[in-house]
Amino acid sequence: MNNFSGGKSPLNKLRGLALATAAIAAAVPTAYVLAPAPAAAQSMGLRWFGPTSGNAAQLLVQLLSTAQADGLNPKRYNVRRLSSAVAAAQTGNPAAVQQASAMLNDALVAYARDLRHDPNVGIIYVDQELRPTPPSASQILAQAAAAPSLSDYVSKMSWMNPIYGQLRSAIAARMYRTDAERRLLMLNLERARALPPAIGRYVIVNPPAARLYMYENGQVVDSMRVVAGRPDAIAQTPMMNAFIRYEALNPYWNSPPDITARKLAPTILKEGRAYFKNRGYEVLSDWGPNAHVIDPMSINWRAVASGQIKAPRMRQKPGPANSMGKMKFMFPNEQGIWLHDTPEREKIEDAARLQSNGCVRLEDAPRLARWLFNGRPPSPKGAKPEQKVNLPAPVPLYITYLTAVPSGTSIVYFDDFYGKDRAQASSRRFAGLF
Repeated sequence: MNNFSGGKSPLNKLRGLALATAAIAAAVPTAYVLAPAPAAAQSMGLRWFGPTSGNAAQLLVQLLSTAQADGLNPKRYNVRRLSSAVAAAQTGNPAAVQQASAMLNDALVAYARDLRHDPNVGIIYVDQELRPTPPSASQILAQAAAAPSLSDYVSKMSWMNPIYGQLRSAIAARMYRTDAERRLLMLNLERARALPPAIGRYVIVNPPAARLYMYENGQVVDSMRVVAGRPDAIAQTPMMNAFIRYEALNPYWNSPPDITARKLAPTILKEGRAYFKNRGYEVLSDWGPNAHVIDPMSINWRAVASGQIKAPRMRQKPGPANSMGKMKFMFPNEQGIWLHDTPEREKIEDAARLQSNGCVRLEDAPRLARWLFNGRPPSPKGAKPEQKVNLPAPVPLYITYLTAVPSGTSIVYFDDFYGKDRAQASSRRFAGLF
């Protein structure tokens, strides 16, 4: 199993949660009904029985019999009849093998489609291609047929993300000490639905663990510490699925209006024009693409600091003190969230790393650049600001929120810094309350 927890991060002090499994089951779209796979899909060559099949059939029956761990009702898969058909097929009778194989195909398709859907827990889908949707029957069976081992494909639930599979296994195996832990695992299982299957390259950021992970085909190939958004509502790093599309070298930092009003304006009142020269800031006419630099002292900074007028656009020019560091990685979104370098190395070293205004500061931005650019990261051409370099191919980014994460053969718990566990458990969609 992958160590997704981030090692020595502090454990969560478990809070009382309540969650009714029936509420999650009710949330699965009713359109995902048990239906026979089309004839084309049934010819994908799945060998459920034979010398190289292992125990794939039994593993699927076991998964379906414990579907309550997924918030599903095992009865919808007719597990008893399926189990009897599998037992009959083990005699080697050709008709029994054919019947059981067709039933297993149908059950696998129905189960995989039931699991792959938007969990509806507040995730922002910047790129709709990254919204989880039920795969077709032919896609499911083709992927299973192409797997080196059907037994491994089923046991690892390879149509889901490995984190989902490991959390699900913990629930089914009752790897929890209290009912509160079980419910916390269920809450996190729902968020893990939005993570991708173990295919290709992608990045996961988990603010509760304050870490970023680089994945290739379901395996963590590298990770690093990050500084994510503060717990106060205005600064929390949102859950978000998006494609990282390009890197910006020598970036500007545009100060959010609330930061300008709360933090910068009071200092400007003390230091005057020298503030802009010494710290590399400039004021722009507006937030549009054709904005121009204006005289900073034409602004009534006292009115800005008191909230009487809206803060102007302030940006910090590239340089050693720039809050973006030397580079930022862009997945254009309305929330103004990105991954970036940082000159404030001391915050990266802190144990408590939820200190940003919402963006994600990286422990080693050049290392991420090397990975994103397949070992050939770009270098800036001179001092020109905001040099845009497209990635060789967009890389999916999943900013999640997991307070229960797999670590080897155990589960590590993190504090619910943003209060999402409490909010999710008390929502109408979930029946339980604290």
